[in-house]
Order: sequence, then C-alpha cells, then structure tokens
Amino acid sequence: MSLEVRPVTSRRELAEFIELPFRLHSSHPAWVPPLRLERHQFLSRRMNAFFKHGEARYFLAWRDGRVVGRISAHVDHAFNAHQGLKWGWFGFLEVEDDGEAFAALLQAVEDWHRPRGMQKLVGPADFTMNEESGVVVEGNDRPPFVRQPWHPPYYQRLCEDHGLTKAVDLLNWEVEIGDQDKINPVIRQLDRQAREEHGITMRRMSRLTLRKDLDAFAAVYNAAWSDNFGFVPYSKADLDAYALEMQLAFDGRWYMVAETPSGDVAGIAISPPDVNQVLKKMNGRLLPFGWWYLLNQRRYIDRVRVGFLGVHPEYQHTGVAACFYMEHFKQADPERKDVWWAEMGWILEDNPINQGMAGLGGRVVKKYRVYERDLPSV
Repeated sequence: MSLEVRPVTSRRELAEFIELPFRLHSSHPAWVPPLRLERHQFLSRRMNAFFKHGEARYFLAWRDGRVVGRISAHVDHAFNAHQGLKWGWFGFLEVEDDGEAFAALLQAVEDWHRPRGMQKLVGPADFTMNEESGVVVEGNDRPPFVRQPWHPPYYQRLCEDHGLTKAVDLLNWEVEIGDQDKINPVIRQLDRQAREEHGITMRRMSRLTLRKDLDAFAAVYNAAWSDNFGFVPYSKADLDAYALEMQLAFDGRWYMVAETPSGDVAGIAISPPDVNQVLKKMNGRLLPFGWWYLLNQRRYIDRVRVGFLGVHPEYQHTGVAACFYMEHFKQADPERKDVWWAEMGWILEDNPINQGMAGLGGRVVKKYRVYERDLPSV
C-alpha cells in the first residue's frame, strides 16, 4: 500500500489533522477529546502568539487516501536566540501503530529543519514545553489533566525503535490535598516560619487582576525557571494569550500570590481546575450541549493541576513553597464534594522539588519523555 507524507495546505487537510486523534483514541477510556474549535484557534498562525516568535509546518501521512499519522515541525526563534542553540522541534504527534508512517513523518520534519540550519531534533512539544509535551511512558491508564498529552504505549516503542533517544523525563505527582495527615511536619514548620518570621502573606487572584498578576508571574517564572530544560522567557503576547485561555478554567481559589511585607511578589502558584473532566463530556463540541457543561463545570471537577508553582530565587530560603503547599491543602475540602486531589507537574526528573512532593505524601503516577536526535547536515 502506498504511503505519502505531505504538508497541510487546505482547510480540509487541517480538519483531518485535528480529527485524527478522535479516530485513533476515542475508544480508549483514558483519552480526553479536545475542543475542536480551540484546536483550530491554537493551530492558527493568526491567532496563536507562538507565531510572533516562531514558525511551523504541519504534515499528514496518507496511505491509500486515508490519514494514518500527523506531526508538526517548528522552530521557536525566541528559544534558540535565548539559549544560543539551533534546535528544531516536532510536536502534535499522532500516528497509527505503523513504523513506516512514523519514520516517514520524522523524515519530513528533518527535511524541513535542515535548510533552516537546525542541528538537533527535539520533541514532542506542541510548540513549547509549556503546552502538551513528551510521550507518555508511564501512566497511560490514567486520564490526562488539562494541557497534558495522552498516548497509547506503542508511541514509546515507535520513538525508540527509530533512533530517538531520551533527552529528559517529566514527572507528574498525585497528591490527595484533602488529606492533611500525610504532610511531613517539616513542611508545616516551614509554612509557619515564612509567615511569622518573614511576614509572607497570601492573596488570591481575581479575573480583574489576572492579566496584571501574569506580569508578576512572568517575573517569577523568568527568574525561577531559567535553568529548566526548554526554558524561554514569556513575551507580552504570550501573556496576553494565556490570560484569555485561563478564563476558561479560572477559579480564584487556586490562583495564588505570595507577597512580602513590602508588597514584593515572592512567588506564584497557578493551579487550574481540571477542565478535562468537562471536556470529556463535551466530546470535542460546544453544541448542542457542550456550552452547558462549561457553564456548570464546578459540578464535575474534583481535581486541579498544580502546573505552575514557583518562588523567586531571592525568597527561596524563606519557606514560601511550603506556604503554597499548605494553602492547597487548606483549600481542599472532600466533605464539600469539591476539589480534593491534584496532580503536580510536570516536574523535571532532577528537580529538587520532587523531594517536596514526597514530603506531601505524593506519588509519581505519570512520566512523559522528551526525545532528541542530532540533525547532521547533508
């Protein structure tokens, strides 16, 4: 049977690109269908802020007139300039268990990157590491949280059978934040120390202050995450876009700012309620009833994703991280049949914060692997 990989050049082909995971995974109970409208907007060069500092090409693998795989090739010029690297990325990986199709998709990505002078292929990441990143190598039986990927086990095999090697693993920890008995006493002590000795106070964000608070978040992120794999500073356009996206899953109880007595921002925690629990019911569509689930999402959400929790390096000795941990535990209320558990991540496998997760009684439940391969010039 003939196989052909070609770039997406029409609206119909973009619709095929978006629809492929529905066909591949809809029968698996762990998979969560994305909102089709949101995927169209996210992939739009006009609407996604990534394209202010990056470029991309989408590819489809066709076998006898049927789509059997998809992939993106993209370059984040802001990332390469900041890091002094020449990395070409791939993302949006979806493919049947078909080694020939997978190899052909990778070849198309490499052929796109070489003329642009890229020296290493890295991925998968859906444009950046702050979106869906990595291939699921542990925890395929668990549903993904918001902005997390899901893959069947054969994706790992395809990657490693075709010369991709591990660059880094990303961990997700499960924590029952309604169970305070599991907290290590040292964390309680650090929380008291931060508040009593250093005067740290906690406040909640609001919808009205969200965009302004994201500027403070960017300042913390750019200082605290600067050594992380895949780091690139946030731009104003990125923050504008995130402010709009976060409105969908905003709940001020879980968007926290730690401040010093002088009003400086010592840290930020953004833990969006897991809107995937709502998307699961919507099956990718707003109509006819999807909008109702969105408007009544609190009925269905009992978990949050602790996706961004960072402390400015100047205040990392004060116990601010412990304050955030305790605030999450205090907010959770299983008796109220509300949010009572969380997944924290992703977290780089060598990040010391993993010790803190263990101290909260957490356990690693998912692992995502980012791969790499050198791109020698022809």
